[in-house]
Amino acid sequence: MHRFRQFALLATLLPLCWLLMMAVHELGHAVAGWASGGSVAKVVIHPLSISRTDVIPNPHPLVVVWAGPFVGSVLPLLVWWCGRRLKPTSPYLHLFRFFAGFCLVANGAYIGGGSFDPVADPAEMMRHGSPVWSLWVFGACAISLGLYLWHGLGPHFGLGAEKREIEPRVVYGSAALLLIVAVSSALFSPRI
Repeated sequence: MHRFRQFALLATLLPLCWLLMMAVHELGHAVAGWASGGSVAKVVIHPLSISRTDVIPNPHPLVVVWAGPFVGSVLPLLVWWCGRRLKPTSPYLHLFRFFAGFCLVANGAYIGGGSFDPVADPAEMMRHGSPVWSLWVFGACAISLGLYLWHGLGPHFGLGAEKREIEPRVVYGSAALLLIVAVSSALFSPRI
């Protein structure tokens, strides 16, 4: 039963983190687009496509493009940090920490790695004047912090010598959230 719960948690948590990471990333683009005087024409967050935000007109494209990975990395980190302060004994805090690490690693790899074969956001960043080293610095810092957050989480996921029992409600909650987020994003977001 332990292995089944472990597998079920990872099988639902990873795609859930992916979808939520895309949503927070696109939130950064959208908020920056509105705040900088642009108009958000379309936001795509669909389980079967890569997310994107179209800001037309976009008077400050460099601000908008950097806001995606910045907000997509910092907002989950702040949510986890606030959770630690408000409810430090919560048995679910490790899930927020995992998600914050996931967002940092994903955004860092996307921006830092994207500098080598620029497409999408990394290409826009460089096209609008960001030096390639700034993408590398962002990527290295975000990935390093994300891996730091993940360090020591193994026992919460049933791994290592000090592994803990995974509660069924954590697995059910992860599966339910995945279903809600996937169906909502499929129904309410246009596909590319």
